[in-house]
Amino acid sequence: MTNISEDEVLKVANLAKLEVSNEEAGAFATQLDKIIEMVEKLNELDTQNVEPTSHAIEVSNVLREDVAKPGLKREKVLRNAPDTQDGMFKVPTIIEE
Repeated sequence: MTNISEDEVLKVANLAKLEVSNEEAGAFATQLDKIIEMVEKLNELDTQNVEPTSHAIEVSNVLREDVAKPGLKREKVLRNAPDTQDGMFKVPTIIEE
């Protein structure tokens, strides 16, 4: 059984730049202890004959095949542009120093 101290919770909170009161640190320490206990129970399971998987169920790609199709004509695309130059969108120059 691991015991996470309030000081450890406060140290991790500080590293994560989180504000945690002493009361909260005590509550978090207790909660984290319970979580670690539950995770440690997994070590008791016999997983010797279990194949590693990335998903619990069979997953297949449901996306359509990527096929190139002709795009819109340049003139049609630029028709609603507020400003164009040499067949391209013209945007304001923004340079910050």
